[in-house]
Amino acid sequence: MTFRVQPISRAQHLAFVSARPSVSHLQIPSWGDVKPDWRAESLGWFDEDGRQVGAGLVLLRPLPRLKRYLAYLPEGPVIDWSAPDLERWLRPMLDRLKARGAFSVKMGPPVVVRRWSAEAVKAAIADPGVRRLGEAEATSSEPLAAQVADRLRGMGWRQAAAGGEDGFAAGQPRYVFQVPFAGRSLEDVHGGLNQQWRRNVKKAEKAGVKIVPGGQEDLPVFYELYTETAERDRFAPRPLSYFRRMWTALNSEHPDRMRLYLAHHDGEVLAAATMLTVGDHVWYSYGASTARRREVQPNNAMQWRMMTDAHRLGASVYDLRGITDTLEESDHLLGLLRFKVGTGGQAVEYLGEWDFPLNRLLHRTLELYLARR
Repeated sequence: MTFRVQPISRAQHLAFVSARPSVSHLQIPSWGDVKPDWRAESLGWFDEDGRQVGAGLVLLRPLPRLKRYLAYLPEGPVIDWSAPDLERWLRPMLDRLKARGAFSVKMGPPVVVRRWSAEAVKAAIADPGVRRLGEAEATSSEPLAAQVADRLRGMGWRQAAAGGEDGFAAGQPRYVFQVPFAGRSLEDVHGGLNQQWRRNVKKAEKAGVKIVPGGQEDLPVFYELYTETAERDRFAPRPLSYFRRMWTALNSEHPDRMRLYLAHHDGEVLAAATMLTVGDHVWYSYGASTARRREVQPNNAMQWRMMTDAHRLGASVYDLRGITDTLEESDHLLGLLRFKVGTGGQAVEYLGEWDFPLNRLLHRTLELYLARR
């Protein structure tokens, strides 16, 4: 018997994810309000006794000039991915979305494949024979990931190529960097910072850097630094309205879902960052800084304050989100990876995103459209 999949209310959706220790912030009801170019729908999985056993936030993006949709479940759905009968979970979802007008479904199973300790990542960066993180020997591997991948392929799912998050090129990072907190005191976490990090945190304190919480009214200050960062690091910035929408949507759902931190020094804000919390999982979401007065180390000080607050909130993991898997010195993102490695955490590879073409012609049309962008 397969599960029954049907639309559920936001309250049902939120109650289900709130009862779990860790669910991606991309799978909570309010995230649909952050993405106005997509139509959001909450789905629930129900067993034969009518009990809800799963949930998923589906974002529907219309194909230009057609009433057909790309259905996207970022870092979801929230189901039992260890189940040997995954088709029992996924087939009714596909049937539901096909009836809704979807021509293709994209999802991101929250399943870990491999982990690399900070030491293993540093060794890989130093090894000229290792060009990508995936080529380096992992510290640990998860057998479940290979089983899930085999089951998905057997059902006709295809592993998607890496993409961006905007428009149709929906995609989330496959490699992230996380600092485990579970079972560790704050002193343990501090001791895990590398020597340079500990030195920089102390240097910022001596220089008088103050980390203060910000409010919605401080988002323009954050945004000014964010646009400077975008130009420096060569990425397209989101509009200020996006961050205002995030603040309103997420904090309306939970008063402490999104936080803003500002690093002050001598009357000037040198760095700022946003932090998201769902259950016992905390994410460093967006960061911004100026190139001025870098010598007072505002970024290290701000991250340590965020890690400290996350630990006090009872977080089991502090997630610094995406990292590059390219370890060559020519990659401009390698410096960001080194910065995150300094926290003493671990690089984590997820199973990545998977596509299921419900209409192969329209799915192929989408692929050609993306290839030309």
